[in-house]
Amino acid sequence: MFVMGNLFSTAAYVVNTGLTIYTWMVILRVLVSWVSPDPFNPIVVFLGRTTEPFLALFRRVIPPIGMIDLSPVVALLVLQAAQHFLVRTLLDLSLRLR
Repeated sequence: MFVMGNLFSTAAYVVNTGLTIYTWMVILRVLVSWVSPDPFNPIVVFLGRTTEPFLALFRRVIPPIGMIDLSPVVALLVLQAAQHFLVRTLLDLSLRLR
């Protein structure tokens, strides 16, 4: 069963890394939106394409307050909660299977 434990441990590492990278992508998207970026810049296009579907979920529920969009803040909180829950669950499973 130690093989399954190692598999879950590796899955926890991959999930943690993936969600950390995605969190930084959302943060970069917010920082880039504060300046007037070239909309055809490949980095801006990539950040928009990868983060917009996730942020759009929160924009439907949370209306902007004046010119302030709070959806990235809520999205980051959800990402952090999901990261904590998933990584801890996978690590606990890996420990139980060893």
